[in-house]
Amino acid sequence: MLWKCTVCGYLHAGDAAPEACPKCGVPADKFAALSEEDAQKVITSERTNDIHMQISNLASKIEVLAQEGIDLNLDPPCLTLFKQAKAEARVIKQRSKAEIAGHVGKGKW
Repeated sequence: MLWKCTVCGYLHAGDAAPEACPKCGVPADKFAALSEEDAQKVITSERTNDIHMQISNLASKIEVLAQEGIDLNLDPPCLTLFKQAKAEARVIKQRSKAEIAGHVGKGKW
């Protein structure tokens, strides 16, 4: 069963709510049990949210590498490709972040 802190949104898995919220410290009576449908959304979206976070992290690494290439400024074609890679990585990262935000907004966090 999943329990949600009604104060901060922390999710707890267990047969009962925790004695105190590990995030904000409120007592167990501030937790509400999630419906089976809402709990299933959380469970099934965990992996896709993790994938989006990994994609975002990889895009951040691409940005750093592309910036290194920009700083080296070997020749115009390389510089152009590094600038494009950096811009594209930023778009990829922002798309994944937006998708995670969408999941949170739909209760799939």
